[in-house]
Amino acid sequence: MTKLQVFGTWHKIPRKKVTYGDPGLSYTYSGVTFHPKPWIPVLTRIRERVTLETGHTFNFVLINRYKDGLDHIGEHRDDEKELVPLSPIASVSFGACRDFVFRRGERRGRGGARGPARICLQLAHGSLLLMKHPTNVHWYHSLPPRRRVLAPRVNLTFRNVLPVSKRGNVQPGGPLGSEK
Repeated sequence: MTKLQVFGTWHKIPRKKVTYGDPGLSYTYSGVTFHPKPWIPVLTRIRERVTLETGHTFNFVLINRYKDGLDHIGEHRDDEKELVPLSPIASVSFGACRDFVFRRGERRGRGGARGPARICLQLAHGSLLLMKHPTNVHWYHSLPPRRRVLAPRVNLTFRNVLPVSKRGNVQPGGPLGSEK
């Protein structure tokens, strides 16, 4: 298990995680830097299938294992500086069906914008969710705890991460930031 920093306090996260990806990448969030392991054949096949289905290529995968419905991830946006600007994130789920909740950023406090404040999707075994830009600009997402879920779930989130050597040199919409 990993510890993550949330608002200056370190917490054990309620799930296990591992990363795989291309050489020369790292990914940091909540005060922890992940250095990916080299791709293995099964992940390469899944990545190729995701590319075929979405039309987007990815160089990194973050894998979370939730042992049951009490393992969860809180409301957040994937807006780390290592992500290629404007690039989508593809999420593949295996195992237990779980609720995936989107909440509009403007609706998190009092008042706020019109329209739906919350959308709940059921991510079943084998499902693929593609979050394209600007989803992470306007919507937070979470996998809330669900006591009635007793089976494990494994989630693979495929991303495009900037190589360490190219960070700080890319503007949104630039060559590395444009959709492929």
